[in-house]
Amino acid sequence: MNLALQYPVFGPEIVCPHCRQTIPALTLTDTYLCSRHGAFEADPKIKELIHLPSGRRWRRWENQWYRQHTHPDGIRFEIHEALDGLYAEGYRATRVIIANRYRDLVSSYLGRSHPWRETPEFKSPKLYGLPIRFSSKDSTDPCWEIINFILEKEPGVPRQYPYRFLFE
Repeated sequence: MNLALQYPVFGPEIVCPHCRQTIPALTLTDTYLCSRHGAFEADPKIKELIHLPSGRRWRRWENQWYRQHTHPDGIRFEIHEALDGLYAEGYRATRVIIANRYRDLVSSYLGRSHPWRETPEFKSPKLYGLPIRFSSKDSTDPCWEIINFILEKEPGVPRQYPYRFLFE
């Protein structure tokens, strides 16, 4: 019997998307079991990991799990956490590029400037004070089917840090 067939699609163990601990697969099932977060089921057809207690879904890109959001607050919170992480590393974000599949989900939450400001800088949508761009609809890069956003960054502390205290 082929040993690879005894484990779910992601192999004999994975890193828990919640706590980042290594968790084992249950042999002869499509399930991984985290002692802290419960069962995760692997869907071999679409290579998705589903947290059974909550229904949350993740997909993996380059050995990192990306939650597949169904509500705008989830992706907004994830962007906020990433911005805090950049700040802690000594970087500032200059732009957020969001996967086009989230355009309808987050569009109502994006801030727009007042109509009397005519420069292109003020016409672009913003989130946490940062300009937003969406990935191309026609992108052939498969990462945009899985990852949620990319932060463009540069060294230094943010000039304005409006997103730091939004969730405290």
